[in-house]
Amino acid sequence: MPLLVDGRRVRLPQSAGELVRAHPSLEERARLLRGQSVQQVGPQGLLYVQQRELAVTSPKDGSISILGSDDATTCHIVVLRHTGNGATCLTHCDGTDTKAEVPLILNSIKSFSDHAQCGRLEVHLVGGFSDDRHLSQKLTYQLLSEFDKQEEDIHLVTLCVTELNDREENENHFPIIYGIAINVKTAEIFRASFKDRGPEEELRAARALVGGPMISIYDAKTEQLQIGPYSWTPFPHVDFWLQQDDKQILEEPS
Repeated sequence: MPLLVDGRRVRLPQSAGELVRAHPSLEERARLLRGQSVQQVGPQGLLYVQQRELAVTSPKDGSISILGSDDATTCHIVVLRHTGNGATCLTHCDGTDTKAEVPLILNSIKSFSDHAQCGRLEVHLVGGFSDDRHLSQKLTYQLLSEFDKQEEDIHLVTLCVTELNDREENENHFPIIYGIAINVKTAEIFRASFKDRGPEEELRAARALVGGPMISIYDAKTEQLQIGPYSWTPFPHVDFWLQQDDKQILEEPS
């Protein structure tokens, strides 16, 4: 079934700007989100989601009440929620394999959802900016297209991406929103930043650095963070490269 806004089928392809002009409710929600003050989220009850990770839980979780992520520049933070049982997934997408990641996001929610109950699937997309390489624009299109291809009806509720999340300063472009969080108990989505990015921040960052697919990091049944095995190949001549300045590294052919 298609991607929907206010019960109407979304026509694709469209840019984010064209899409919100066709659906004023999206433009208003993006404006309200951009206008929020950034909330500093502490570690109590927080599960921080790094790049190429997803986490899913529900309001019944006794350990986690907030899912969040930040440091998104061209990346997009995706929240998918089932309004019936409150099952909520948050992920930090970088465009590595959007075609495989969207079904993974959807299946993580379906594992919680009793489809006989009332409710619908709602998606929120935040992140990116008007970057010179058009990476944000490409990722926005990929996410919208892949959600539109899924069998279930998915209702697009928040779209604050790419040109809708862009500010210009001295002819340079930057994101307005770098991070968001969702309270899984209340469904409130808000701008956020995080001092604590754990647990096991370095271990998880290393896995993202060496590549590999998106993974689910949290078992809501046992309320435990779970990081599977991954391989690490030593970087050749790392001591030499650490001694070089930025100019030297940028001039070195890849």
